[in-house]
Amino acid sequence: DIDECAEATDDCHIDAICQNTPKSYKCICKPGYKGEGKQCEDIDECENDFYNGGCVHECINIPGNYRCTCYDGFMLAHDGHNCLDVDECQDNNGGCQQICVNTMGSYECQCKEGFFLSDNQHTCIHRSIEGMNCMNKDHGCAHICRETPKGGVACECRPGFELAKNQKDCKLTCNYGNGGCQHTCDDTDTGPVCGCHQKYALHSDGRTCIEKDEAAIESSEYNATSVADVDKRVKRRLLMETCAVNNGGCDRTCKDTATGVRCSCPVGFTLQPDGKTCKDIDECLVNNGGCDHFCRNTVGSFECSCQKGYKLLTDERTCQDIDECSFERTCDHTCINYPGSFECLCHKGYTLYGLTHCGDIDECSISNGSCDYGCLNTMGSYECVCPPGKKLHWNKKDCVEMVKCLPNAKPAAKAQLACSKTGGIESCFLSCPSNTLFVPDSENSYTLSCGVPGPPGRAAPRRNATLPSCADLLAPPIKQKARFKIKDAKCHLRPRSKEKVKDSGKQAVSDDCQVTFVNLKCDSSKKKRRGRKSPSKEVSHITAEFEVEMKSEEISDTCNIDCVRKRMEQKLQTAIKTLRKSINKQQFYIQFSGTEYEVAQKPAKATEEHEACSTGQVLQEGKCVTCSTGTFYSGEHNQCIPCSPGTYQDTEGQLTCEPCPSNDGQGVAGARNVSECGGKLRQCSPGHYSSDGFKPCRVCPLGTYQPEPGRTLCFTCGGGLVTKYEGAVSFQDCETKVHCSPGHYYNSTTHRCIRCPVGTYQPEFGQNYCITCPGNTSTDFDGSTNVTHCKNQHCGGELGDYTGYIESPNYPGDYPANVECIWNINPPPKRRILIVVPEIFLPIEDECGDVLVMRKSASPTSITTYETCQTYERPIAFTSRSRKLWIQFKSNEGNSGKGFQVPYVTYDEDYQQLIEDIVRDGRLYASENHQEILKDKKLIKALFDVLAHPQNYFKYTAQESKEMFPRSFIKLLRSKVSRFLRPYK
Repeated sequence: DIDECAEATDDCHIDAICQNTPKSYKCICKPGYKGEGKQCEDIDECENDFYNGGCVHECINIPGNYRCTCYDGFMLAHDGHNCLDVDECQDNNGGCQQICVNTMGSYECQCKEGFFLSDNQHTCIHRSIEGMNCMNKDHGCAHICRETPKGGVACECRPGFELAKNQKDCKLTCNYGNGGCQHTCDDTDTGPVCGCHQKYALHSDGRTCIEKDEAAIESSEYNATSVADVDKRVKRRLLMETCAVNNGGCDRTCKDTATGVRCSCPVGFTLQPDGKTCKDIDECLVNNGGCDHFCRNTVGSFECSCQKGYKLLTDERTCQDIDECSFERTCDHTCINYPGSFECLCHKGYTLYGLTHCGDIDECSISNGSCDYGCLNTMGSYECVCPPGKKLHWNKKDCVEMVKCLPNAKPAAKAQLACSKTGGIESCFLSCPSNTLFVPDSENSYTLSCGVPGPPGRAAPRRNATLPSCADLLAPPIKQKARFKIKDAKCHLRPRSKEKVKDSGKQAVSDDCQVTFVNLKCDSSKKKRRGRKSPSKEVSHITAEFEVEMKSEEISDTCNIDCVRKRMEQKLQTAIKTLRKSINKQQFYIQFSGTEYEVAQKPAKATEEHEACSTGQVLQEGKCVTCSTGTFYSGEHNQCIPCSPGTYQDTEGQLTCEPCPSNDGQGVAGARNVSECGGKLRQCSPGHYSSDGFKPCRVCPLGTYQPEPGRTLCFTCGGGLVTKYEGAVSFQDCETKVHCSPGHYYNSTTHRCIRCPVGTYQPEFGQNYCITCPGNTSTDFDGSTNVTHCKNQHCGGELGDYTGYIESPNYPGDYPANVECIWNINPPPKRRILIVVPEIFLPIEDECGDVLVMRKSASPTSITTYETCQTYERPIAFTSRSRKLWIQFKSNEGNSGKGFQVPYVTYDEDYQQLIEDIVRDGRLYASENHQEILKDKKLIKALFDVLAHPQNYFKYTAQESKEMFPRSFIKLLRSKVSRFLRPYK
């Protein structure tokens, strides 16, 4: 016979035992499992709520077994099922200052005559004799006394008690120490009523539970009358003598047998060789207790926990990465999730601060943005500006003379407005050869400009004066502005069909006008017609601006400059008049990149295919996508086409490409800026310069430096400083008289190191500037060395009627110094406030310099709900003691911390008793798993969603609830809810 079990060729389930037989083998499920052996599943001993696995309090199912746990104030008995009262008074007097009184499931502190308990329920305060207030010995409150605004007193009860009708005494409920019951507790009008597990019977004291066979003995002894009965009773006591004395020497469970005492241990313990002692089983020693990450052994059991950034699943074994990016407000811009962590990234032009926030970089604070003249910071970017008479170089940094031309550069081609008349119909063409910018403002409006607007002109020169070679500008350009109405047409550029283009070619040009700059703005609006039922009519307008230059060759002896201006103005006005007629007849076209566009045409017929995307965009995977830089939109082909060699495009969604400065047609296709034009235009490297920024280049002389490529100048060190060598690339190459450390900048005038002012920082050695903090952040002090010192001063949070949160400034980064935040939560009528503090980080080293307080109002004497100046990583939930909350956070100039993000929810006041019952129950925080629930943003959101609007409970299926919350947590809530709703059944 082959032993399949030994050779592991059996197909028994992993939770089954393989047993070899003479001819084969059989599979038997292990104890605690059920099935036929090939398939075994765990027996849920806790499934029967009535028997509850024999546990008198809580039953927790584990693979192949189960374990019992007890409520706060109780400990597990030797049998592993029963729960016995813990005498808290034996340990340091229960923390009571004077008298400690143990009760079933709890304890209470009391004071000697002349003293009363303070609100912390442990210390005692000496009573005053004078006045009717809480310090008076006759205030009459059984538990807590509060002074009212009018000078009287109001009584309150400790958690788990209810105020009696006389408004002074306090009635015990099942929420405090299980109502004084050993096993089960039910609240009634007369107070808690105790009950016992089915294996037990209620003792005559009405609180304690004893085993039923002991109860039978007790009952029979009570009713014994005959000598024989008395004799039996004596014998029975003799038999019990061994276990009755010192528990028979057993560490846990003792049982008398015919052969003597037999000791046993509960689940989670093992009996030692002496047959008496029980030793806790350290489940963590074998396979880490089945835990993914951490296993913590406890008396009679164990608990799994996870590394930071992971959460424990409901099987209480498996750890799963927390996807922080799935939460709201995790990162301002881009969030990247990693196993156990995450990272926030910012868009170009922004930098990270406060761990998750993005602020605009003030590039102008970094060496003036490397601009030659002025620098203008914008959101996410910046611009260099030039003084009057100069214009920005192609590199967008340097300033060059307006009339100065790049070597070998050809004058830019001019725009041309050409109008013709054929068969009584005027038509006009606007040709835009270069310098075109197309901006689609919306679906039915756009702005289009071609050419370069001219600068303010100079005075007229003498006849024989030498004029600039590239721009023969005599006076300010002639400017004309006109507004045209389009009939029955929208602002939508459409490529002309090839057939129409052929027909237009037959037309003779009757007049044309060279213009240096044209700006067209087309916008549509709906105009209401008279009469209620008449539909609104869409009206479109084109606002056109023209600029025309006057040239020296047009001046003659018979026509001076004023004469030339007058002629040009008349010519432009004639062209505009013709243009108005052509627009009115839908005969106005714009030509660029070899394609003609219809500016104004009647709407397409219903049978014609409607264009899916606006001009400058193409359809990709069902979405309209703007043509990227390095390409232009071809209306003829309805696609984005790369710029041809010798041209470039640095703006998205354009209808043409701009010529490179050399205009030689060489270079690479798809150039995204001038530096990519390629060919002969190779930029000067850092530490070099030239008149146009391109080779041939010269080395930056001593005393100057240039950190960027393609520049026309080098920056001076200032203050007569020289560089260590020619071709320097940074101010750090300047030989300063002192070497500045981070947090300082070098002043070239005084030759001293100056601390960076508040709101700036400098992380490097030897720099001559400080960087402005991003966005609206600032630093707590001068001399900052890192962007992490930049903090947002804004008090965070969103205050809603039903849910919301408050947040310390700059959270989750450290909060700033000397800040004060005030929040006011005012719920709608008949609603109360529940607050959860998942964790809070306030440095205790400050001697309570940083404080968070929640009160009814700003008055220091108003009812206080919560106040702390310490760090607590253990979560807490509590209800507001007042209907509205005034919340204040203050920090001093000392140490800082991460602060807090505290969510809240408002709930129907009818549920007040239920909510308080839940949040005051220690079992809510006893398990580390339960604590993590209150830190889990998704789970808190789900809980708050249901608390704010109970009907939303039906959005979550039973399966979803099981996957979201541990079984013990659901069981705790279910018992609370059922107990709360029971009176209404």
